[in-house]
Amino acid sequence: MKETDLRIVAVVPAYNEEERIGAVLKVLRQSTLLNDIVVVNDGSTDDTYNVALSESGVTVITLPRNMGKGAALVAGVRYAEADIVAFFDADLIGLTPHLVDALIEPVADGRADMTIGIFKGGRRRTDWAQTLAPFISGQRVIRSEHVLSIPGLEQARFGAEIAFARYAKAKGLKTELIPLPGMTHPMKEEKLGNFHGAISRAKMYWEIVKFLISSSKSASRIRRVLGRVEDRW
Repeated sequence: MKETDLRIVAVVPAYNEEERIGAVLKVLRQSTLLNDIVVVNDGSTDDTYNVALSESGVTVITLPRNMGKGAALVAGVRYAEADIVAFFDADLIGLTPHLVDALIEPVADGRADMTIGIFKGGRRRTDWAQTLAPFISGQRVIRSEHVLSIPGLEQARFGAEIAFARYAKAKGLKTELIPLPGMTHPMKEEKLGNFHGAISRAKMYWEIVKFLISSSKSASRIRRVLGRVEDRW
């Protein structure tokens, strides 16, 4: 990658991730391309704030209550005042500095308007979900001005990634999918328990279905999705 004067900042939205966020931040600190790291503590009720604050070189801002992922992303982008923002979930497993930089480079070099990281070879269920619908990944890099122009993002909770996908399609953004070998994250059922995790997952997938249906190519997309399901099962 060429030398650049672009300011590139990682934004990590976090809600009750005291057990996992420290490991993610340690990896982000090793990136050769990031100028700063901003954690947005989305009204956590555990020790997420203090764990994040204990990492040197990390800035932590706190929302007054749990406002959802979209609001956390927007708050982080506004605070960062960066040219390019790199979004990473706070519960990632298997993240490496190389993968961080691999996500950033295409946007920083001008080869892509947005990159999306896709889990590969981590866990079958998370790999399957992101192969089925890559736009649901929380790992992405994009210019800040795009983020602040996305309609409804600040109000989005489960649908934050859907808002990105709609905007990218409407604006014709050149998007590059970046494989993230060995990466995964805990399933919602593991974090929230079987009952609440299942409800959370159902809400997320409903947002995905609505996005597919709203697409002008929804019929062919759904056929492709069903084909992938058959292949995997």
